[in-house]
Amino acid sequence: MSVQLDTFNKAQEKKMPDIRPGDIVKVHQKIKEGDKERIQIFEGVVIARKHGKGISSTITVRKVVDAVGVERIFPVHSPSLEKIEVVKSSKVRRSKLYYLRTAKGAKGKLKNKELAAAIAPDVVVETPEEPTPTATE
Repeated sequence: MSVQLDTFNKAQEKKMPDIRPGDIVKVHQKIKEGDKERIQIFEGVVIARKHGKGISSTITVRKVVDAVGVERIFPVHSPSLEKIEVVKSSKVRRSKLYYLRTAKGAKGKLKNKELAAAIAPDVVVETPEEPTPTATE
């Protein structure tokens, strides 16, 4: 029974980009209105990823609309999701960014990954040069 369940879950999983907290994503969701179907885009910051990488994994996406914070929880492998685009990645030091709900001004700003790497580059250990071979043989 467990083997059948695992194979079914593997078949239902979608190929998704690596989504991490701090990423700004565009979630394309299929919306059904009457007999018509359309795609609605929700763009915001991923503040949490829960339930691992499996079929039941979810992401919480937050955006601010007219000075009101809006959060939505999306099951990552849901058939109603068309695709998820990662627009920008930020350097964060936590796995859950719930502090962004109350942060104002500079505290609510996330650092760019490229900018953070330029400010604090990785430490490079220089190796001494090897002596060049001479022409005396």
